[in-house]
Amino acid sequence: MRHILCMKWGTKYGPEYVNRLYAMVRRHLKGEFKFVCLTDRTEGIRAEVQCFPIPEMNIAEAKRDGAWKKLTTFEADLYGLRGTALFLDLDVVIVDDITPFFEVPGKFLIIHDWKRPWRVTGNSSVYRFELGAHADVLAKFRKEHEALRREFRNEQAYLSDELHKQGLLQYWDDAWCASWKYHCVPAWPLSYVKDPIIPKGSRILIFHGPANPPDALVGRSNSVWRKMRPAPWIAEHWRE
Repeated sequence: MRHILCMKWGTKYGPEYVNRLYAMVRRHLKGEFKFVCLTDRTEGIRAEVQCFPIPEMNIAEAKRDGAWKKLTTFEADLYGLRGTALFLDLDVVIVDDITPFFEVPGKFLIIHDWKRPWRVTGNSSVYRFELGAHADVLAKFRKEHEALRREFRNEQAYLSDELHKQGLLQYWDDAWCASWKYHCVPAWPLSYVKDPIIPKGSRILIFHGPANPPDALVGRSNSVWRKMRPAPWIAEHWRE
């Protein structure tokens, strides 16, 4: 069985992010699948989405602990789910067929870092694995979390390093997952006059950093984000 996993905690993202993600997957994934959201708030989420509580980390909480919660997708028994899981961040925008993400051979696939491609670190906005197959990664973090937090900036750095050591780390085709920041918005100063684009071959647009799909719709310019013209075409994809 194929599963789509996402995770929502707190109030940063409303249920519309889950609902639109489900709708995008339904339009762009051929065949049957189950859509699962690990969340602490189920109100407003559409009926087609199966919701479960986010598993407990079972460690002392710490500042910016949220991103580490993704590691709980590697529970040895995640609510009895079995099969292949494709994890998607809530704020991605799917623009083309994602069926190939389930067809590429490999034990664990993730986005390769765009900014520093010489590192093994992946971007965990999109990753695929067999449910229950990497419980050792979570178990090690639970046991050594204090030291691992000091060594690694975030969950994706630790995850990439650990699976690289095991010889299991693989990356998606470079064109499939495009960075909104690096690939869609033209470089300054062209960002003042040229509209954002969908790069050739892209299947999923990744919003990392301060901008997200609502920002892309209207454009944005402030001290954190360089000038970005509106991209009204986002609404064609990011919808129910």
